[in-house]
Amino acid sequence: MTLRKPPLREVHAGEGATFTEFGGWDMPVEFDSIKVEHAAVREAAGIFDVSHMGQIEVAGPDAEELMQRLTSNDVTQLGHGDSHYSMITDEEGTILDDTVVYRLPDDRDATFLFVPNAGHDEQMYRRWTDYRDQWGLDASVENVTDEYAMYAVQGPDAPDLVADATDDDVTDLSKFEGAYASFAGADCWTARTGYTGEDGFEVIVPADAAEAVWELFDCQSCGLGARDTLRMEMGFLLSGQDFDAESNPRTPYEAGVGWTVKLDSEFVGRDALERADEEGTDEKFVGIKLVDRGVPRHGYDVTDTDGHIVGEVTSGTMSPTLDEPIALGYVPTEYADVGTNVRVMVRGQPKKAKIANTPFLSDQQ
Repeated sequence: MTLRKPPLREVHAGEGATFTEFGGWDMPVEFDSIKVEHAAVREAAGIFDVSHMGQIEVAGPDAEELMQRLTSNDVTQLGHGDSHYSMITDEEGTILDDTVVYRLPDDRDATFLFVPNAGHDEQMYRRWTDYRDQWGLDASVENVTDEYAMYAVQGPDAPDLVADATDDDVTDLSKFEGAYASFAGADCWTARTGYTGEDGFEVIVPADAAEAVWELFDCQSCGLGARDTLRMEMGFLLSGQDFDAESNPRTPYEAGVGWTVKLDSEFVGRDALERADEEGTDEKFVGIKLVDRGVPRHGYDVTDTDGHIVGEVTSGTMSPTLDEPIALGYVPTEYADVGTNVRVMVRGQPKKAKIANTPFLSDQQ
């Protein structure tokens, strides 16, 4: 299968980036090294090409109803320029994808923009159009992923970098607020959102201005490797790894994002999730810190102190910030309390570990 390429694929290759397949895309995984890129974001700033993320626009008289009935959060509470994190669930309440939903300014053709994960844009486009037609709603749905590049400028210095790159005032935006701003003469949706735990902005750029806008930001170029270690330190979910409708089906309550579920709104999966909320969960998504040396990886077993398998690591790494091995995964609720002693099987060897708070960078640790 031919991989999809971001608009700047060859520019990144010219910068010396190495690439990996991710969600059907050929994306830069490293420019310098994961450690260098990770540290740049924690200490100063870095820029990520996240053009593999989908962009789907929804407009028309029934756009709000369509969004409300297909996402778990309450879009009626979003003002123009506001956004929130939400789940897309099936009838059983299983997470199909997580997404950020933006309500665009009222002078725009589209009412909403939502951002599915890599490789999910066509699936979600079909889901939205199929349900629209089934419910007889008056709404247009457009998959505009290939018309744009998307960048994330993240880190303590990111607000100043973004302010210097545009004459429009975007630094007054609060977290999860967005506005259109001009970068290199291009009209770009600019939101104070991100996936690193640091301050920063995500900028959606018309494809024909992709290179000009990228070159505005004089900071460390970062790949998906550092994006992964940064999000793991925060305990953020990765679609397709920390949950997957086929291989690892999870409800928002199991995945620790039950706060995105508004049961007083009607959406696909709502009834199943109401039952799940009432009954509680058998397993929970937790942070894990290794006490022994070793690096936890996706798929490694979590056991109790007697060696009985009780769970599985879904994400793991050596934290560049803490210089400690950390992991995310699911364990039975009786093992989910912070401080509980467990073991992680690393290359067949049991390594002592403890259930930990997330974010791992919290002072409470």
